[in-house]
Order: sequence, then C-alpha cells, then structure tokens
Amino acid sequence: MKDVSAGIIVRNGKVFIAQRPEGKPLPNVWEFPGGKLEAGETLPQCLKRELKEELSIEAEIGDFIMSTTYEYANGKFRINVYRVHIPDYVQPRLNVHQKAAWVTPAEMDDYEFPPADKDIIRHLKTVGV
Repeated sequence: MKDVSAGIIVRNGKVFIAQRPEGKPLPNVWEFPGGKLEAGETLPQCLKRELKEELSIEAEIGDFIMSTTYEYANGKFRINVYRVHIPDYVQPRLNVHQKAAWVTPAEMDDYEFPPADKDIIRHLKTVGV
C-alpha cells in the first residue's frame, strides 16, 4: 500500500482544491493538494514538501483529520488528510495543476473528484471545515 498525504487548506469557510493536468493519471479531476510519501519522510513532512513543489507555499501542517484507503488499477493507496494553515495573504501558485478553486464542502458536488476523495468530502460535509 502506498501512503499519500493530502492537505485541507481553509480560508473564509472555503477549501482549496486543484484540477489535475492533462497527460497525468486521473486527468481533469479535482483534488486536495498533496502527494506520495518518499522514503525517510513522515506524513506531515511529505505534505509540506508537496505543497511547496505543487503550490510554492510554505505551509504549517496542522491536525490529522482522517485517513481513507482506495484501490486503483495501479495499486492500493492510503490517503492521510491533514489540516493546513497558510497566511491569508499567501496565494498558491499552480506549478502542476491546471486550475484551482476555493469551494465550500457543499459545492464539491459540482466538481469531479477521484473516487479516493469521496470519504474525505463526506467527512468535510458532516464535520465542517
């Protein structure tokens, strides 16, 4: 099983999501930013690195929210979700994704997410941001 860290960045009651690019697995679907754990990293270190690479932000990794597992054709993944804090003046820059949006959990139904993110969205709708 491969471990992945994903970040829930909240600003003014909305969550940051980003759209995966063409030419990559799951093209054009929306996701919470993050990525695969590398050797020698903790899950929070992985998320901090991925946010710097993907969005050019220095993030403070907050509380662990939940984890969920999903099996794709290319393997089984455990998504470990953390709250992420960035200053209000910081604007994420898209280095990997093609689009970004700030949305409420209810608005997430209007976006196509990978199957692995469905439990995360359900959690955010139930518990709130």
